[in-house]
Amino acid sequence: MPAAPGGTHRCLQALLLALILLLLASILYMNTGLFTPLLGGRAEGPPIINVMFLKTHKTASSTVLNILFRFAETHNLSVALPAGKSFHLGYPWLFLARYVEGWGGSKPGLQRRFNIMCNHLRFNLPEVQKIMPNDTFYFSILRNPVFQLESSFIYYRGYVPAFRNVQTLDAFLASPRTYYNQKGGLHNAHARNNMWFDLGFDNNAPAEEGYVRARLADVEKRFQLVLIAEHFDESMVLLRHLLRWQLDDVVAFRLNSRSQRSVTRLTPEAQERAKRWCALDWRLYQHFNRTFWARVQAELGPQRLRSEVARLRARRQELMTQCLQDGVAKNKTQITDPRLHPYQSGDANILGYNLRPDLDNQTQQVCRRMVMPELQYMAHLYALHFPNKPRKKIPFPQ
Repeated sequence: MPAAPGGTHRCLQALLLALILLLLASILYMNTGLFTPLLGGRAEGPPIINVMFLKTHKTASSTVLNILFRFAETHNLSVALPAGKSFHLGYPWLFLARYVEGWGGSKPGLQRRFNIMCNHLRFNLPEVQKIMPNDTFYFSILRNPVFQLESSFIYYRGYVPAFRNVQTLDAFLASPRTYYNQKGGLHNAHARNNMWFDLGFDNNAPAEEGYVRARLADVEKRFQLVLIAEHFDESMVLLRHLLRWQLDDVVAFRLNSRSQRSVTRLTPEAQERAKRWCALDWRLYQHFNRTFWARVQAELGPQRLRSEVARLRARRQELMTQCLQDGVAKNKTQITDPRLHPYQSGDANILGYNLRPDLDNQTQQVCRRMVMPELQYMAHLYALHFPNKPRKKIPFPQ
């Protein structure tokens, strides 16, 4: 007996619905990574709280330091801060545990371990291990050495012996050994292979293949992650993923950045000279730029990376609109709150921020942490951790 017209119609509807559900299921299966960020990007397991960040010079590391300081303060974590009046952990000399306030010395039972370590130091693993727990996550950040050297020249020109008697970086790179003398001491490290030096290595060593490969292997063995300053947002996404932190934990405003007027554009010839002069840093940067992108591919993949970066940038823009007057960084002469003045060095014009005047107390506290310059934040944490110690005095007018 032929089926009734209504029954045929219902069968066709059921078949069509089944096909649609099958198609949707296959799409969801193939693109699960796309939806993970939309679900909050929740990571499995508790957040990692024991972190050592090797803060290299002129590499966007001040912004990373602010992220770590905020995380420590929000979660009531201990920070390995410079002892006494110092604002760094012994730099440019190799780090020693005694440079940390409250460590307790070498006597059994008095030694203290810390959750976060991120102030400037020259890496010295055995001494760092006296300070940090065994399960510490080690990471650092690198920048293209051409632009890192340009920034160092502007920032440290009056401090570094090799830079004092030359007017431009182009002139320095045309004949670097005219100005650079190894007898100038450790302060000359800012003028050659500075990132290599920060890692604890000899910045004047010949760039011989065997030596370079061995030192790169040393860095890979100790540091779980090396970030790339030119890809800062991608770096923060990967860092957040590995540390199992929340999105707001890694959202940050750029700190210790210069105005474009104080940035020097090197000629192509000078850039090539910089690569040769800083050959160790160039090899270091090339190697870890490759490993960074390989790690991104393995951990996230391109689709999830794009989605996560978009979320990060959207959240940063939202906070900038919420926190900042005019939503932008300000010239040093435009910063109205003296407590938020960034340290100025050399010929650099370091930018800072003004907060919106209409913020409620809670919002103002969150926003102030995000714009607080490095030295002020370190002094703030020192006062919190060591209320009975003399306050650190910021070494410039506020």
